[in-house]
Amino acid sequence: MRRSRPVDPTGDRRGHIKNIVSIRQRPAAVEDRAVPGHWEGDLLSGPNNSYIATLVERHTRYVMLAKVAGKDTQTVVSALIKQAKKLPRELYKSLTWDRGKELTDHRRFTLATNIDVYFCDPQSPWQRGSNENTNGLPRP
Repeated sequence: MRRSRPVDPTGDRRGHIKNIVSIRQRPAAVEDRAVPGHWEGDLLSGPNNSYIATLVERHTRYVMLAKVAGKDTQTVVSALIKQAKKLPRELYKSLTWDRGKELTDHRRFTLATNIDVYFCDPQSPWQRGSNENTNGLPRP
């Protein structure tokens, strides 16, 4: 029988992302998809501990895939930084991600690329609809 995990009385928040910027704080231009350069991302797990970061541009629905060696935050953020530097600055303005622990080090990504990172509300993957629909394509 499944049981919920007990809450730590000391308030230990291990596993929570610090300095999170909510999706509700994104600029209005992101919502109407009129301006290119705003991306949605996610990390897909495959067989044999293989991982792919999927990035979908909201305006054009252009998809970029980045092979990632592991799912730890250092590896994922390094792969995203490398991927972001392949595009001109005007085509990469913001990134919206779910609340996965793989982007705990989002501040390093923002400092290295000058790209703002926004996070969805908890248990709300539909807030990144373009990416969620695209993620169904590479999955078996």
